[in-house]
Amino acid sequence: MKTCITALILLFAFSIQCSSAQHLMIQSPNKKNIVGLYLQENGKQSQWYLKVSRIESGIRKEVIQQINLGLKRSDQDFASTLKFLRKGKQQLITERYSALHGKKSLFANSANELTIFFENSVKGKLNVIVRAYDDGVAFRYQFPDKSGSYVVEDELTSYIIPKETKRWMEKWNPANEGLYTFMSDDKVQQQEWCYPALFQTKDPSNWYLLHEADLDRNYCGTKLSNISQGDKYKLTFPDQRDGRGQGASKPTISLPWKSPWRVIIIGTLQDIVSSTLVDDVSAPSVLKNTAWIKPGKVSWNYWSSNHGTKDYKIVTGFADLAVEMNWPYTLLDWEWDSMTNGGNVEDAAKYILSKGIRPLIWYNSGGNHTWVSSTPKDRMLNHENRVVEFTKLKKMGFAGVKIDFFESEKQEMIKYYLDILDDAAKFEMMVYFHGCLVPRGWARTYPHLMTYEGVRGAEWYNNGPEFTLSASEHNTILPFTRNVVGAMDYTPVTFTNSQFPHVTSYGHELALAVVFESGLQHLADRPEGYLQLPEFARSFLKAVPNTWDQTLLLDGFPGRDVTIARRKNRTWYVGGLNAEIREKKKVLDLSFLPRGTKYSLNLIADGQHDKAFENRLILVDSSSKVDVRQLRRGGFVATITPVN
Repeated sequence: MKTCITALILLFAFSIQCSSAQHLMIQSPNKKNIVGLYLQENGKQSQWYLKVSRIESGIRKEVIQQINLGLKRSDQDFASTLKFLRKGKQQLITERYSALHGKKSLFANSANELTIFFENSVKGKLNVIVRAYDDGVAFRYQFPDKSGSYVVEDELTSYIIPKETKRWMEKWNPANEGLYTFMSDDKVQQQEWCYPALFQTKDPSNWYLLHEADLDRNYCGTKLSNISQGDKYKLTFPDQRDGRGQGASKPTISLPWKSPWRVIIIGTLQDIVSSTLVDDVSAPSVLKNTAWIKPGKVSWNYWSSNHGTKDYKIVTGFADLAVEMNWPYTLLDWEWDSMTNGGNVEDAAKYILSKGIRPLIWYNSGGNHTWVSSTPKDRMLNHENRVVEFTKLKKMGFAGVKIDFFESEKQEMIKYYLDILDDAAKFEMMVYFHGCLVPRGWARTYPHLMTYEGVRGAEWYNNGPEFTLSASEHNTILPFTRNVVGAMDYTPVTFTNSQFPHVTSYGHELALAVVFESGLQHLADRPEGYLQLPEFARSFLKAVPNTWDQTLLLDGFPGRDVTIARRKNRTWYVGGLNAEIREKKKVLDLSFLPRGTKYSLNLIADGQHDKAFENRLILVDSSSKVDVRQLRRGGFVATITPVN
């Protein structure tokens, strides 16, 4: 009896010392996503945190049990001594906007927003702005004071995620070019991780993707780290050694200040893939005239011939390929300043323009932040150099630039990215970042930012044998992770081999043109790789768009398979991938089509072996189901056109 009484006293004492209480709640417009603010007290220490839940079929289910809040500034602590002052008036965010490229063309941005006002022990003010969307949750910090400049010593935002939660995460690397690792339970690793990170809760219908958006010059990029505690993913600043140690790893902010949005996309896998939340929370376009921004497909010689741009004949051959395939661009990659064998870069530009298409051109980002010495090296490094180079490129007829080797997400590098975009816009130059960060919503603000690398793409067939066997699984993870948050230049659709071979089928490779989204889609194979294809496959690659009005996930699971449908005007394009080492029969359910309309479905699927196709033309409607055979590591595409 004494033992029981002692235990009860200890339990009561602990409950007094460490308790949590909900202070407020905000729901999404459709009432499904819920964010609550809680205070956890432990003696003299306290922790404010958010809890995210989702209502399905009338039942409230936990999505993230705890998101710790707080910042440490060089002059003050805004964490353990925060006092709740009040909540603002809830307001409805309603916005409609359009985009020139991406997974859809028209956007409806709707959320409920609440500002929570805090102060610390010395009356320093911190606000937390929370938005609840139908497809997720976003929050950011705000220092409302009108002046002052400070170093942010640490951001204490952290996500508490139980070990049984399934997760797909990429080990941190400055180029964001790793493979995703699947983990749960005792397989969860402790290290630093890239954005975005995908999680599946114990309720298998609930998923969420962690990311950040609307990053500007007043902060640095962050990443996730669970090194100190396996179930706690804390936001951390860049490593000091990134970018060869150039620049400060901690950001210096000027007041008034708002942090980037901390973004949590929530729902089913279909909700995750279709979400535009990263763009929705980002700043609107700064450009008034966008008529010069023209998305399109690009022929690219680097994958098949690493030194191809040194050779004028190879460059003109890829220009001829673009003309043959109705692609509007060809890219001159590195070593264009060493071009020989019949012409130089000026000659190449004239030839390309004479064919009715336009050239794009590569640059090293330059500076001491990169070890790479490839030239031209410093022509994008500062405003004066960029003005000189963009003036020259504009006169020569170039449509855009590819800029490589950034190698850091420190505040200094974020400023560099955005300075490039500002200057490029003045000269009507489209921009493609390579060897870079993953999208942070900038394409909404700067619509001439057409695409980013920030992915382990087909280039890795040149880097070693590992990608040969990992590519098919990796390709079915990217639609649920990296490509959700913005354009992704994987440089897809290759049928021949570069330095290391494929084991994906021709059907799989063809499907990447639909499954992967990019405002400039660099198609990477050599001319004979495309010209050897059957006419129906070539015709598909000539016609398939790379900008979309609507995107739907039809089915799939990360690392296993994926089927995505994308609409352009009234025509639908479907791409399906099989990652597994076994043949499958896929039933393509067409119930997503509008009722009352007949469609012609042109199916290009795996044939008798991995380098063969089957082509069928079928009359269908929204009630139809089509059987599709997929080889191991196989795939298919379908073009679905209304019948007049």
